[in-house]
Amino acid sequence: MARATRRRARRGETSREPLPGTGPRPGRAAPVAIVVAGPADAVPFIRSEPAGSVIAVVCLDGGGDAEYRALEAAVTEARGRGCVFRGEPFFLDAEAGNLTGRILDTLHDIGPLRVRTLDPDPVHDDIDKERKLPVVNEPEARGRVARSALRAARRYQLAVGTPVFVECRRAGVEAGLPAEACTRYPLPTRWLMAGTDGRLSAYLPTAAGVVRWTEGATESERWRGPELLEGPELMPGLTVLRGPEGYAHLIGLSRSKRREGGFAVEVVCATQYQTGRPVGPWTSIGNPNGASWQKAREVGFPAATFDAAGVLHLFVRNFGHSVSARRQSPKGALSGWETLGGMRTADELTAFPAGDGGVHMVARARDARAAVHWYRRDAASGWMEDRRIPVSPFPGSLSAAPEAGLVRFRYAGSNEVCVWWPGAQAPIGLGGPDGVGPIGGVTGADIQGWGCTVLVRCGAGGVAVIGAHPDGRPDTGVWWAESGEPSLVPPAAAFDSRGRVVIATVGTDGRLRVARQQLGPTGLEFTRWDVQ
Repeated sequence: MARATRRRARRGETSREPLPGTGPRPGRAAPVAIVVAGPADAVPFIRSEPAGSVIAVVCLDGGGDAEYRALEAAVTEARGRGCVFRGEPFFLDAEAGNLTGRILDTLHDIGPLRVRTLDPDPVHDDIDKERKLPVVNEPEARGRVARSALRAARRYQLAVGTPVFVECRRAGVEAGLPAEACTRYPLPTRWLMAGTDGRLSAYLPTAAGVVRWTEGATESERWRGPELLEGPELMPGLTVLRGPEGYAHLIGLSRSKRREGGFAVEVVCATQYQTGRPVGPWTSIGNPNGASWQKAREVGFPAATFDAAGVLHLFVRNFGHSVSARRQSPKGALSGWETLGGMRTADELTAFPAGDGGVHMVARARDARAAVHWYRRDAASGWMEDRRIPVSPFPGSLSAAPEAGLVRFRYAGSNEVCVWWPGAQAPIGLGGPDGVGPIGGVTGADIQGWGCTVLVRCGAGGVAVIGAHPDGRPDTGVWWAESGEPSLVPPAAAFDSRGRVVIATVGTDGRLRVARQQLGPTGLEFTRWDVQ
């Protein structure tokens, strides 16, 4: 890395100039459909849409006068910052028997790339002590519309054959938080991954399931995809891991009807063995609250990592808002669920391997601007909790660092990107307070003969931002530079077969974009975005 770059890095600056070679390319923003029970539910969605969004609002009914005035005010404010609305809000017949069909017809009228709705399985806020069942005080219509919206979005994607990205917003979250901080089913940060043959694949969750793009056999070939992978009906989130054997492991939540009534929600996983080939069968890892479907439906989204022995460690927030863990051996044998207890956690966990071969897990606290750290040294050791770590993450920002034993997050007080490792007395600030969401990256990149860590994140307006620092020296700071390309998902980074860093985004037109590092004496440069 050039010396001048390292001097600027200490100031934590963000350059408004794109990294050399990347630059924006024109693309047409596709509509987003906000599908909710009433006008008041649409307001937080509208307020969190970035400038330039094309928005269509779909409500079950028109609500009262106060609700509609709040909707009108939100629409006026959004138009003032550059959002465009597709006509007047759609109000569906509240008495209609086929709600899913009505929403599906409306989606065909709108033609959305994104669908935003509320949590189909809202969290309980009380317990019926006689029946020992959870009590959910959210209006029943909210969950019903959300479930119908998910079914309609799935059918719409299968009909049109192009990806539809879905966000389910948790109810009851702090007003004014951005979408990334409120998502019930998070998008992955490590969704770009090299296979055993060196070719890259990109995996993202959509309304109809996981879609995959696959790099061509030669650099001049276009990527194949997006192709929908076969599998169960999945919720719109995904965890992607590269196992010790080089295979891609996909982990998510499935939701299906039970014969006895209600819905079964389970953690499921599948493995990609060969690049571009069909994914292996999806298998169930269960649910820590599986004895009661009413409790099981509230399970949090899974986080996972491998230890040095190749054992998969999986973590979920359980019904009681503590963490449950389960292990899977390299041969597929599962341990029982283990409840870690301790501090109550939010729906935000990240797991990562330790430098000594063990496993770390960090979870954002539910009731404070804090986090809890769990650590397991080896199979013979139990889990150890530390709730006094100096980590105060902004919601939606926790992510495992590419270096073993580190976690990245945005500081709740300033939104600055930070890095912390167990045992450190304080996190290290890396600048970059613009934007929201988690931070991805790779370590060991060659920049002018220096081994460097390259970081990627979303900046202002969702534009992908790239930065770097010498490996193992985050204290030298990061000089962030915009790539010029907005992304609908957190940007991802991986190495290609020639050891170059590849950055991937999904543009506002829904198409995959990739930029490759240009190795040479001029620093960190990338090719122009290649639209797939």
